[in-house]
Amino acid sequence: MVNNTTSNLESIQTVNKLIKDIKVAMFTTISSDNKIISRPMQTQEVEFDGELWFLTMKDTEKYEEIISNPNVNLAYAGSSYVSISGTAEFIEDAAKKKEYWNPIFDKMLDTSYDDPNVVLIKVDADSAEYWDSGNTLKSVKTFVKKLTNKDTEKDRKEINDTVDFN
Repeated sequence: MVNNTTSNLESIQTVNKLIKDIKVAMFTTISSDNKIISRPMQTQEVEFDGELWFLTMKDTEKYEEIISNPNVNLAYAGSSYVSISGTAEFIEDAAKKKEYWNPIFDKMLDTSYDDPNVVLIKVDADSAEYWDSGNTLKSVKTFVKKLTNKDTEKDRKEINDTVDFN
């Protein structure tokens, strides 16, 4: 029997370790005409705890896409590849916007954190997959784990495949 709390904590720690140095994720939404749209977005919180934070503007297509369908995917690429699926919601929190604001955003978004058009996106992760490629082993390991407490028999499956590229 898998201890869900320990298992989820270990999964979150693993994902945190893999994405902590990757600043930009490919943030994927679904458009109103069911097209899959990905764009680079800077992750605002370094410590992954099952939630990820982003800043955006309300007058963007991604805002409308999330309103229509809050299911999103985040892809991180670095020394490992991580794909996180979750549900996005908009948060109006002036203190958090100020905390996450970076002076680069002033120029990039041509505004400031207190602009009412600026909004936070909070993504609650449902699941994550990662492919960790070690340089010396030349292998790929795949691990699929449910990150929430909505654990089912299917969700407890771990897949550990090693593929040798030599």
